[in-house]
Amino acid sequence: MSDGVKTVREIFYERERMTLAPQAFLCENTRGRDKPIEPCVNRTEFQRDRDRILHSKSFRRLMHKTQVFLFPVDEHYRTRLTHTLEVTQIARIIARALMLNEDLCEAAALGHDLGHTPFGHCGEAVMQECFDPSFTHYRQSLRVVEKLEKNGEGLNLTWEVRDGIVNHSGDNLAATLEGRIIKFADRIAYINHDIDDSIRAGIITLGDIPAEYRDILGSAHSERINTMVSSVIDASRPLDDIRMGDEVGRATNGLRDFLFERVYLNPKAKKEESKARALVAQLYDYFCKNPEKMPEFYYNNTRTESVGRCVCDYISGMTDRFAIDLYKDLFVPKEWETPHVG
Repeated sequence: MSDGVKTVREIFYERERMTLAPQAFLCENTRGRDKPIEPCVNRTEFQRDRDRILHSKSFRRLMHKTQVFLFPVDEHYRTRLTHTLEVTQIARIIARALMLNEDLCEAAALGHDLGHTPFGHCGEAVMQECFDPSFTHYRQSLRVVEKLEKNGEGLNLTWEVRDGIVNHSGDNLAATLEGRIIKFADRIAYINHDIDDSIRAGIITLGDIPAEYRDILGSAHSERINTMVSSVIDASRPLDDIRMGDEVGRATNGLRDFLFERVYLNPKAKKEESKARALVAQLYDYFCKNPEKMPEFYYNNTRTESVGRCVCDYISGMTDRFAIDLYKDLFVPKEWETPHVG
């Protein structure tokens, strides 16, 4: 406060105290950052985290990373970036309805997939086989924001946002209610947009979706999302945890199982996956044997970490397009051009 005038940040803090639910996480109570920085007069710490993620290189690279369909030519298929934006919007809707902290939800949602490999979960599986069985995209996302972004400085995000990022998947449970919303928003987003993309690709039709799930969730894309989101909002009251209603939850899990059977493991949808797996594995092997061929940042990291760890970091940061072009450059013979003699 200067001359009795509150900063915008202080007004935001006051607004959070006055308008958010008692169970909401207030930004002023953050555990802070690993490296303390001067507060911004116009933004809360979670708003700053959102901006740091939005302006990061790893966020921009999501535009050219696979969601389900590898390297699609059709521009209407989801990418890892559009998936992230859909997760963020769903998370904000749930947070707003429950009077929780939207800024914390937004930042964690925007950062939740920053560590995803090229070629989606196919690339993740290769890293588990070649580097470490414990490798996951959500742990890699945490590594990106803590150790890899900005040439090793990291984004220096608040503890709560990092907690929401690393605990958005599997059996992990975030410490804040806002962080727990991301798990549901992620599943709601990918189930529904993967159905949409699969219908567009001719892998399934709307009629293929079991009637028992359509009867509960709805047939239209927007109808299913609204049913799932409404179920999370309703079932989470009174506000002691984030959950989905039993009936909608069973239908949602059934729809996810249907997608695994008919889409995620479908040979037609995954016809290029074996090539992508071989490509990533060969890149990993090549750079493990030739670490000096990596960019300087990753090569320099081999002084303090294993070569495999640094190669995994390098490959995980690649887009589909970059990985394909690099593979061609390293392993595909080029046409011979006779030098021009003038």
